[in-house]
Amino acid sequence: MNDLIFRTPDPIDRASFDDAAAAVAQLEKLYANAVGFLRTSFRAVLENGTTDGRVRAFYPEVRITTTSFASIDSRLAFGHVAGPGTYACTVTRPDLFRNYLVQQIGLLISNHSVAVDIGYSDTPIPVHFAMGSDSTVSGQGAADFTLRDVFDVPDLSTTNDNIANTGGDPAPDGTMPLAPFTAQRVDYSLARLAHYTATDPSHFQNYVLFTNYQFYVEEFEAFARDQLRDPDSGYTAFVSTNNAVITGPDQSLPAPDKLPQMPTYHLKRADGSGITLVNIGVGPSNAKTATDHIAVLRPHAWLMVGHCAGLRNSQALGDFVLAHAYLREDHVLDDDLPVWVPIPALAEIQTSLEQAVADVTQLTGYDLKRIMRTGTVATIDNRNWELRDQSGPVQRLSQSRAIALDMESATIAANGYRFRVPYGTLLCVSDKPLHGELKLPGMASDFYRTQVTRHLLIGIRAMERLREMPLERVHSRKLRSFDETAFL
Repeated sequence: MNDLIFRTPDPIDRASFDDAAAAVAQLEKLYANAVGFLRTSFRAVLENGTTDGRVRAFYPEVRITTTSFASIDSRLAFGHVAGPGTYACTVTRPDLFRNYLVQQIGLLISNHSVAVDIGYSDTPIPVHFAMGSDSTVSGQGAADFTLRDVFDVPDLSTTNDNIANTGGDPAPDGTMPLAPFTAQRVDYSLARLAHYTATDPSHFQNYVLFTNYQFYVEEFEAFARDQLRDPDSGYTAFVSTNNAVITGPDQSLPAPDKLPQMPTYHLKRADGSGITLVNIGVGPSNAKTATDHIAVLRPHAWLMVGHCAGLRNSQALGDFVLAHAYLREDHVLDDDLPVWVPIPALAEIQTSLEQAVADVTQLTGYDLKRIMRTGTVATIDNRNWELRDQSGPVQRLSQSRAIALDMESATIAANGYRFRVPYGTLLCVSDKPLHGELKLPGMASDFYRTQVTRHLLIGIRAMERLREMPLERVHSRKLRSFDETAFL
């Protein structure tokens, strides 16, 4: 037997709550107690160089037990468990997820008419995640002890997407998952987000735009300053890389020493319903990386507004493409979501995008078809596909009825499907390689430049339309599996 001695924080008894706000307040108390203990212990070990045994603290959890099926509104895609039993999820950063947790726990209490149980789980908190942005953690490299001999460290064997991919397996005691991500998985992604985007996860908003072109960043900042100039816009701040914040239209932003891998910008609203723009760069790997980690924040929608190759002779540079299907040849998600899984178009997203194009271009009905085409978008992982033998690729593109090709859209849509985040795509044709119009300097027409300027505004307008919809309409039942977790 292992006779290791564990030092843990003072215990706090489990408690039941029939009020969601009180339940979340208890989660915050438990979490603060646990991470406070780990931080104090870590600093003490750094100073003293010794400790009497290992140090451990645990994530808090939400637990619910119901003995009957819920009588719920069948139109709701979330907020209820699949059947009688006990369900639980570990929780991290309840301060960051307060609004989300109050909403999800409130629906559980309302739909099942039972209280939720709040207490500590048996899942240890890795000390890295407890320290967060605390700079003292960087000092451990010079310490006279091995970190994992004293503290729990991240365990990648238990930090995975099993729940999102398969619904998850019951715990040894038969408890079923309550949320799509475990606390360790969330903590891992929060750390990755800060690294890749150079902004704190707390700045992320509920509506996320992805792009692959730096020009959109400049347009986004200009739009943000216009909104901050309007006291009735509802927007309160603009956040740039390295967490630089402005609250007024004429305030300056410091130039970053260097851009992060995925520069990210946030136009904030007080309730988190603002818009985040992420420049993911080029390629499906970047698209997967960004969406893997942003998914844990449970956004209400994400859209791709990037550039693409037009595949039809009738298209012009600057035309828009509204994706209603995807040909997936990106390969980065093959192990998580087989290519035979259809990625459906979501009606609420499609309508919002089409109406946003009409709003910005002032074109409607049949006239709108002159500058926008709806169809299949092909996503590939080879940027220089044009240099290969054309017979195979062109035949597949023709058989799929694809009208555009890029390297990110299907990945973003497929990960939205996998993680139950409403998704959509509106692209702008920047070249036509099958027709000799390659992406070369000097080929952009006035029409193309005008459309690029409009493109970001269309994405923003679509997000504003989605924000005006009831949440239960945006989160489609199409994204929910047979035995779905209750939490979004």
